[in-house]
Amino acid sequence: MLILGRREGDSIIIDGGIRIMIVSCDRGGVRIGIEAPSTVKILRGEIAEQVAQENQRAAAVPAGSEWLSALGAPQATAPAGLQAPSSPPHDPGASSASGAAPPA
Repeated sequence: MLILGRREGDSIIIDGGIRIMIVSCDRGGVRIGIEAPSTVKILRGEIAEQVAQENQRAAAVPAGSEWLSALGAPQATAPAGLQAPSSPPHDPGASSASGAAPPA
């Protein structure tokens, strides 16, 4: 890690295409400005960590979860005695492919 002392108006150039400028300094913190090509992603550290945690949480959803069952998706590791529904639940308001009216 490179640690530099900078004052208001000073800047740092990274790899010729990214410029970090010190906009203001006070007891509350430092305000910086970043100029970079539009192809460079810039995220605050806490946001990048939050995204990584959400991705891990999404990947850890168990195969037997309720929403997968509701979608009629097969359950790879369902607990003993539980199986995925063989067909989606019947919707009495939906019309059938044959055009017949739903039972009253």
